[in-house]
Amino acid sequence: MTKVEWKVMKQDWQDKAEKMLVGKKIVKVRWMTDKEAKAAYWRNKPICMLLDNGEWIYPSADDEGNNGGALFTTSKVESCLPVMNIGD
Repeated sequence: MTKVEWKVMKQDWQDKAEKMLVGKKIVKVRWMTDKEAKAAYWRNKPICMLLDNGEWIYPSADDEGNNGGALFTTSKVESCLPVMNIGD
């Protein structure tokens, strides 16, 4: 992939993320259930956030969806929202 192609792809993903997230409101927060994690073949259960448009977002360990991921923040109160293990 050329540098130009990389820049175009990166901008395309940023545009998609902005369209999906900018202006949305988080209306509910909960841990992923054991059933949901098992359905994804994950050992870890991340925090899940429901947006005001009815869509859920949650962190993954990587962009292939290999496991639930922690969510790091710039908050002085909590720097990380960790994962929970199945059964926790």
